[in-house]
Amino acid sequence: MNFQQLVLASHNAGKLKELQAMLGQAVQLRSIGEFSQVEPEETGLSFVENAILKARNAARISGLPALADDSGLAVDFLGGAPGIYSARYADGKGDAANNAKLLEALKDVPQEQRGAQFVCVLALVRHADDPLPILCEGLWHGRIMFTASGEHGFGYDPLFWVPERNCSSADLAPADKNQLSHRARAMALLRQRLGLA
Repeated sequence: MNFQQLVLASHNAGKLKELQAMLGQAVQLRSIGEFSQVEPEETGLSFVENAILKARNAARISGLPALADDSGLAVDFLGGAPGIYSARYADGKGDAANNAKLLEALKDVPQEQRGAQFVCVLALVRHADDPLPILCEGLWHGRIMFTASGEHGFGYDPLFWVPERNCSSADLAPADKNQLSHRARAMALLRQRLGLA
């Protein structure tokens, strides 16, 4: 499959920049914001369902092949929560509120029971009704810290301990995070599938 252009089903400029850097220059990534400001309702019950839903919507609106990312944090002790609701865990009040709610939920939980993983599912569709979306998943295993640390990243990065680097995800330089993260792992698989690896 040869794609010169893909539309990314996200209005997030940071995510566009991050994914374009991982994808390389062979494929131009365009924002869905060029075509519409309307976000589809994420009605799926899994990362896979929501990624496909967003990709199909972006392809329908733009007329181009579309790439969507659905990602979040799954905490073992919380049965996989916040999961697909990661971005709106604290009722849409933002990253600081999400982090505070997570720390409160794990208040008395010992370190050995604080395992977690960041999850990313990338879905690529050639057109809105593509019967065979390309799906690539990336997992990044770590644990939830007791206090926030670090100045980089976003979301739950300040609370996510990265064992292979002995620091939080927010302590990592962006270039390092882009090699280790759940999104980087999913994108490496996608690059292979597209013959770009």
